[in-house]
Order: sequence, then C-alpha cells, then structure tokens
Amino acid sequence: MSNRPMDRYGRDVLDPRTQRAARPRTVDVPMEIGMVVEDPASGYVGEIMGWENGLVILEDRHGKRRAFPVGPGFWLDGKPVALRIPPRTGSTTRYTASGSRVGDPGRPAKVALPSRIYVEGRHDAELVEKIWGSDLRHVGVVVEYLGGIDDLVSIVAEFRPEKGRRLGVLVDHLVSGTKEQRIAAEVARGGYGDVVRIAGHRFIDIWQAIRPEVLGIKAWPEVPRDVDFKKGTLAALGMPHHDQIDIANAWKAMLGRVRTFRDLDPDFTREVEKLIDFVTQDHLDEID
Repeated sequence: MSNRPMDRYGRDVLDPRTQRAARPRTVDVPMEIGMVVEDPASGYVGEIMGWENGLVILEDRHGKRRAFPVGPGFWLDGKPVALRIPPRTGSTTRYTASGSRVGDPGRPAKVALPSRIYVEGRHDAELVEKIWGSDLRHVGVVVEYLGGIDDLVSIVAEFRPEKGRRLGVLVDHLVSGTKEQRIAAEVARGGYGDVVRIAGHRFIDIWQAIRPEVLGIKAWPEVPRDVDFKKGTLAALGMPHHDQIDIANAWKAMLGRVRTFRDLDPDFTREVEKLIDFVTQDHLDEID
C-alpha cells in the first residue's frame, strides 16, 4: 500500500508543478470569444475579442488591445497551443464573455455615461471587467472600485445620484445580519429613491464567485472567521500564502481560468447584469 498522503482536493490545476511534469505538445485549438491566452514571447496575456485577416485581437485587463498572427506560439491553461479559426457553422454571430452579441468593432467607443457602477474591491473590478468589459464599453458605463464600503454612505452622498446619474453598487457578503447589510440599509434610508441600487452576493470574497470546478477543486474551503480569508483559502488549497505577492499571483492564476459567464456562480452573474440594466435605464435611447 502506498504511504503517500491523500490529496484532499485532487490535482491542483493552479500548481505550476503540474505543468512541468512533462513537456506538452502543441495542439490545435479553435478560437472562442472570451478565451484567455498568453503570448509567451512578449508575456502579453489577453482575452480574445475577435479575429480577421489572419490576426487574432487580444485585450488585456487594462483594456489595451494587440493583434497577433493566428497560429502556433500561444499558451492556454499553461499548455502550448496553435490558435485556429473555427469552422463556419452557418452563422457569423459572435459573442462576448458575458454571452452578449459582439458589436461592430469599427464603431468608436461610447462617451462614458454619468451613471456609474461601484464595486467593493480591486479583484471584484477585475472580474467584472473580464466578463462584462466589452458590454460596459458598448453602453458607456464605467466601473470603479471602492477599496471597502465602510464609508459607503458618504461616498453615495458625494456622488450626488439623480435621474440620469444613477449609481449601482456591488457588495461582497450582502446577507442578513452582516455589517454589509447594515450599511446597505443605511444608504437606502438616505432618500435616493430609484436612482441608487445596492446589489450583492452571498460570498465572503469575490474569489468564491468562481465556480470551484473551473479551478480544479471540489469546493471552496471554509476559512475560520479569525483568519484572513485569502491567506486561509490559499493555505487550505496548499498554495503559497505568506504575503501580498502570493495573493496577487494566485488571483492572476484564478482569473486566467475564467473565460465566460458560465464559469461564475449564476446568482452572482444575475446581480451584475441587474446592475448594468439599472444604471442604463435612463439612457436606453442613447444605446443601440
């Protein structure tokens, strides 16, 4: 009988050692909108936004786009791939990572609307950008991160919401009896009527909005309340967790596994889409 310890989580897809076990062979992969690939020669990592004339258009998390020749030389999920133009299926309709139809890539970007969406943390903003960034740019909605919601009452007041200048806020762990719920209720008592909407999800941290199977784990581990959530999660998963660099590297790897809205918890997806609908209500005649 083997004396090797049992792995509670199975093979950890985020562990780079699993990618070095054998030298992988390049395989052909049909391109998909929302697929995240890396050009190892330059270190550029981006989401596939489209392809034309033998070039694939990638967009990084900062919204900057670059074009690369279609073919070999890319990495996908830590393995070398050759990107191929997918066969035609009778329809040229393409979709964003959120499942929306891709608009005309030659159309100029929309001027930002006065309405805004605020999210609680940087990772929240990056995840929203990854999935809904194309949609948000199409409608002209800017997403900003708060760095916490303890001062949300004054932040909302400073924004001065009104008709045509709506504010949507996405809050972590918005469940009954929490600090977040009490702050949201205090904002609601501020008399903003129908121009402020606070939405939230049940997760302690935005990491948990990613479906665990996408990361190759069976479930998100439970972390004691007196332990830092991110460090405790990484420790339970057997990943480096000692400082902010470890946390940043882990999040980058997790975010790289997310390709479309289907990789996220459906309740979380619905809340984000409700916020987008809410802040654009007064501008429907400006959005085509």
